[in-house]
Amino acid sequence: MKAIDLYSGVGGWSLGMQMAGIDVVASYEWWSPANQTNQINNGHKTNQVDIRALSLAELPLDIQIVVGSPPCTQFSYANRGGQGDLEDGFKDIYKFFEVVAHVKPKFWAMENVPRVAGILEAEFEKGGRLHRFAKLLRKDMRIEVVNMEEFGVPQRRARCIAGNFDFDLLRSYREYCPVRTLGKVMEELASSRPKDPIYGRRALPQGLVDHELEMPLQHEEERMNREAKTHHPVYNNMPFPDPLDRPVRTITALCTRVSRESVVVQDERKVGTYRRLSVRERASLQTFPIDFQFYGSSYQAKLKLIGNAVPPLMTFYIAQAMREVQPSELIQPEEASKVFQGPSLPPPCTLPDTRGSNYSPDRRFRSAIPGLRFKSGMRFELANSFSGGEAAWNVSFFYGSSKSIQELRLDARVLQVLRRARELDPVRKAVEDRLTSLRLLMQTLDPSDVQRVWTRELAEGVHPYVIVDEIRDAAADVMGIFEQLGPLNSVLEALLDPGQAGDVLGWKKLLLNTNAVVAGAAVGATTNDSLGYTRVRRAA
Repeated sequence: MKAIDLYSGVGGWSLGMQMAGIDVVASYEWWSPANQTNQINNGHKTNQVDIRALSLAELPLDIQIVVGSPPCTQFSYANRGGQGDLEDGFKDIYKFFEVVAHVKPKFWAMENVPRVAGILEAEFEKGGRLHRFAKLLRKDMRIEVVNMEEFGVPQRRARCIAGNFDFDLLRSYREYCPVRTLGKVMEELASSRPKDPIYGRRALPQGLVDHELEMPLQHEEERMNREAKTHHPVYNNMPFPDPLDRPVRTITALCTRVSRESVVVQDERKVGTYRRLSVRERASLQTFPIDFQFYGSSYQAKLKLIGNAVPPLMTFYIAQAMREVQPSELIQPEEASKVFQGPSLPPPCTLPDTRGSNYSPDRRFRSAIPGLRFKSGMRFELANSFSGGEAAWNVSFFYGSSKSIQELRLDARVLQVLRRARELDPVRKAVEDRLTSLRLLMQTLDPSDVQRVWTRELAEGVHPYVIVDEIRDAAADVMGIFEQLGPLNSVLEALLDPGQAGDVLGWKKLLLNTNAVVAGAAVGATTNDSLGYTRVRRAA
């Protein structure tokens, strides 16, 4: 059978199809490095073209299979919290089905992020924008979300797969697919004679390409990664470092040395340090052979090429389902990969990303305070801001829900409410003594110098995370003092919205954490007032 590959990227569909004995006669992709990578590795005709503007008359005839992965960026929840331009993204979805309806292949399949499953179901209904194709395509079509780790991909990569092939046959392959883990992939690539963790192929005599390890994360980077993963104020927690005894989470296209999306592992070069994955480790986790090369001109370009790809091991099994291969007759990956001959053209040499040595003067900082983060967006947070080029550092309290965040300004009014709160009288002296200690410390700080430490303009000084930790410690001490008291509900009401507190969004959750919120408000307002005093004193 002959196939065409739309939105082909580096050729994850094409390679999987070819390993299953299907002839990919043409692919279509707009990004030059992806097109070049596909053409050099897979050896078929690639067309660099804006597929939205592709004329249907330009498509080849006598095609039995159409596959593709329209760009998922606009649909991904990782893109701006799921606030991508859905209308723009849908243009590519529509174009894919327009091609399928024109070519009328025996089989077709489309891969995308899970969110697209619901969009397809709705748009194929009467009145939907895909309904015009429903008569031709809907009868035999299935739309399912597949977790690729079930098919031997060493990655928990959930994706929407829509198509008209036998999904039940595809799922029957799962019992023949071993579970592959992150640790096993790393172990195979790190051996003195590296072996492909998926296909059993040996590395070329010159060794692995693109397997240079990044520098370990420095302390600041480690802290930021750990915080983003284990204590994100809104999203679910992730382990840090990533566990080696199971498939890794999704390999993404866009990530930096400080990113919630980055996979971080213990660095074997030095105990107690951490690093990100190499280009080759990411490629193997995406199930590309170890001699598949990536022709990006930069390190980040290669990461994008890999993260945007569909794993060829997954498309290999889909292709076998299209060929109606029974489970007992499955072609094994080790045997199938023999059709792939690694390219002789070496890819560009791209050095791994390094940690930043300096940053722009207005580098932003934002960190939830340990001990004062309550999930669903409710947290106390230290952040910087700028006015007239001057840096300011402030603690804020956010509450409500993850979809509707409210902010309480921790200013002089908060301090006034706390001074008037009779409920605090039994412990007032102990609280004031602790806050005075915090105030004296904060008044020694110059906000501009803290910013210069954050941007690395100053080699010595107080780092913002030192302030975060001081606030944490002070809040913990005040909460300990509050243990002598009952729930400070009336104080909380006075802080938020006197007389209407019960109607405040997220009120039940606030009540569950009443004394912690009051303690955080006291410490945050004291910090803000003290740093403000520092600015006034310096200006005078």
